[in-house]
Amino acid sequence: MDTNDVSYDRIIHRDIQDEMQNCYIDYAMSVIVSRALPDVRDGLKPVHRRILYAMSELNLWSDKQYRKSARIVGDTMGKYHPHGDSSIYDAMVRMAQDFSTRYPLVDGQGNFGSIDGDSAAAMRYTEAKMSKITNFMLADIDKDTVDFRPNFDESAKEPCVLPSRFPNLLVNGSSGIAVGMATNMPPHNLSEVINGVIKMIDNYMGENEEQEVRETEIQELMAIIQGPDFPTGATICGRYGIDQAYRTGRGKVKVKAKAEIESMNNGKSRIVVTEIPYMVNKARLIEKMAELVKEKKVDGITDIRDESDRNGMSIIIELRRDANPTIVLNQLYKYTQLQDTFSINMLALVENKPKVLNLKQILEEYLKHQKEVVTRRTKFDLNKAEARAHILEGLRKALDNIDLIVSLIRSSKTVQEAKDKIMEAIELTEIQAQAIVEMRLRALTGLEREKIEEEYSELMTKIAYLKSILESEYKLLSVIKEEIIEVKQKYGDGRRTDITIDEDEYDIEDLIDEENIVVTVTQLGYIKRIPLDTYKNQNRGGKGIIGVNTIEDDYIRQLFVTTNFNYIMFFTNKGKAYRIKGYKIPEAGRTARGTAVINLLELDKEEKITAVFPVKEFEEDMFLTMVTKKGQIKKTPLKDFRNIRKGGLIALSLGEEDELVAVHKTSSKDAILVASKMGQGILFDGTDVRPMGRTARGVRAINLSEDDEVIGATVPQEGEQILTATENGLGKRTQLEAFRAQKRGGKGLKINKITEKTGNIIGVASVKEDDELLLITSQGIIIRIQVSQISSIGRNAQGVKLINVSDGVQVVCMEKVNEEFIEDKIEENE
Repeated sequence: MDTNDVSYDRIIHRDIQDEMQNCYIDYAMSVIVSRALPDVRDGLKPVHRRILYAMSELNLWSDKQYRKSARIVGDTMGKYHPHGDSSIYDAMVRMAQDFSTRYPLVDGQGNFGSIDGDSAAAMRYTEAKMSKITNFMLADIDKDTVDFRPNFDESAKEPCVLPSRFPNLLVNGSSGIAVGMATNMPPHNLSEVINGVIKMIDNYMGENEEQEVRETEIQELMAIIQGPDFPTGATICGRYGIDQAYRTGRGKVKVKAKAEIESMNNGKSRIVVTEIPYMVNKARLIEKMAELVKEKKVDGITDIRDESDRNGMSIIIELRRDANPTIVLNQLYKYTQLQDTFSINMLALVENKPKVLNLKQILEEYLKHQKEVVTRRTKFDLNKAEARAHILEGLRKALDNIDLIVSLIRSSKTVQEAKDKIMEAIELTEIQAQAIVEMRLRALTGLEREKIEEEYSELMTKIAYLKSILESEYKLLSVIKEEIIEVKQKYGDGRRTDITIDEDEYDIEDLIDEENIVVTVTQLGYIKRIPLDTYKNQNRGGKGIIGVNTIEDDYIRQLFVTTNFNYIMFFTNKGKAYRIKGYKIPEAGRTARGTAVINLLELDKEEKITAVFPVKEFEEDMFLTMVTKKGQIKKTPLKDFRNIRKGGLIALSLGEEDELVAVHKTSSKDAILVASKMGQGILFDGTDVRPMGRTARGVRAINLSEDDEVIGATVPQEGEQILTATENGLGKRTQLEAFRAQKRGGKGLKINKITEKTGNIIGVASVKEDDELLLITSQGIIIRIQVSQISSIGRNAQGVKLINVSDGVQVVCMEKVNEEFIEDKIEENE
């Protein structure tokens, strides 16, 4: 080619840097506006909006038959969305999945995938139509409620936005990655969101048209809309992330699976997961758990299986008998998506511009959209009604002059001539004249004339109503309110996602009322708390009430009274100390068995609770005095237990086959009485026991005879008596003066006469006249009696009957209740 023929004046010179920058900006804006981000008004991206509109054109309403998905995808792609068919089908599938969309907009028939990550069947196999709630998304779209624009080849028109009778952006959420920005809107509960809109409307409207309106504060909306409500349920931990997102448009929420620890018949435990966080693949989650077991990052799991069915999710995690279920569950929360974080980024298009919105702004934009939709619909209906009324007015005039009309028509050669004569004769418009010449003879009958009059009267009423809506914002908002209430009544449901307190964010004690509680611990390690007033006073010698349903070989071993705000310290057979607040112990009914202690504490293998002790404060000048079954005693400063890790703290070193039987909070000079099951007891001054470190073993408290063992200890105060109770339900009080103080480590004195009738001693306590006593039998029977009803007799007496026990049944635990504690909520545990 001859270079002389090139026309250089047609060459456009561009700087490549500027050209790439401009082209990239155009591309970015196209992705942002026309592909990846939802519109704040209907909460839909273009692909979703086009799918639903194509379905409406195919007449695939919820009450119609299903059609092949391939037909829907084909129409959407051919008319409105010139992209790949797979992307359109994937978008439609997601709108049909009840685990992906809180309120599905598409009703699918066939295989539309699963929460395990299984993909939907090919579009040629599945069928779909609109779901019932989608009818409200497209309601009145044919009444000029929204703007339309030409499609990609200008062969048809598509809506710029859907009327959307409910706030779909919040209700179903949305996620998308654009260029330089992304959105991640969580789904919400329909009833809560609509209640939020109603609250805004009520504040705008006031009680009447004359009342001054006010803006809705974001706190008011946050009180109604609790937080995200995911289709897969699960639990949101804490409100901080929710509040932050609702106020600023951005925030993070921690979502945990719902899991329960269950006891199995063989003594093992299992974890049952019934709900998992939103967008978590269940199959991959189970695979991850199996990997952790294989790599030994999580120990104690023997089997993992998926027993989910159409009735709900159920992931079963079976544990070894010696595994602590709480520890295993916490490890699974830490290492798997059983606990996940949902990052909220409330970005949407407002007037075709991306904007981060808070909760109030989203609802304001939605309400603004609804005002426009209802206004445009009202104008459309008004124009239509006025056009019909105009014709009816002409028909009424014609019927009043029917003879003249007939003669004018008969004398005319053409229709146009007839119309002109009629218009001139009775002053009608051309539209009215056209209707008259097209009028049928049956309109001359009396019945037809009545119908015209009735229709005209109804139209005039309707016109007046429509005009009142356009003239009054109060009535306009009333119409919007009525319509969204209808949606709520039809499709509103309860929350699926619970919201719990995150203890890292709040002081949970600010949310709990202080109350007096009874804590019971059974021989096999079950614990519960019960309100103190559950137990009623009974007379000495009564039968008692059932305190707990125990299983074979189990009985209540320890019982004490405290408040739910006090620390409960646990001491184990391995000499370790643990602690939790009283309110963290699950409350149970009077006859309930309780919760296994291993579900609350991170105990080691073969570790069991041997003593439980309530404490309110860790004072500098107080001590924990611990007594073991083999007669050892140790006194350790209480402040040494101020900081106890979740994994526990060493409290004392124990000898072989020895265990802790009693723990008391004492001062440096408190006297201590140690009692054995065979009726021996020794009283000595607290100064005989010097304070020791946590890891020390202690010193000898009492010299026990063979087969004897310590059953308890008490710290008597001035004015108190020593009360003992035996296995067969006998007991007595003895004056403190009857117990001669001795040096620590001796044989002691006889404190109760032991016979076949009495059985061994099971408890010792220092009491006052106004104290009360709780006795528990091996059958779980509890009796509460006044100490004043128990006889005060000598050291070597057998005692009197406290509770009637059947053959084979024994009293296994005794605990005193201080009356002053009941009435005045004493500050210290007696």
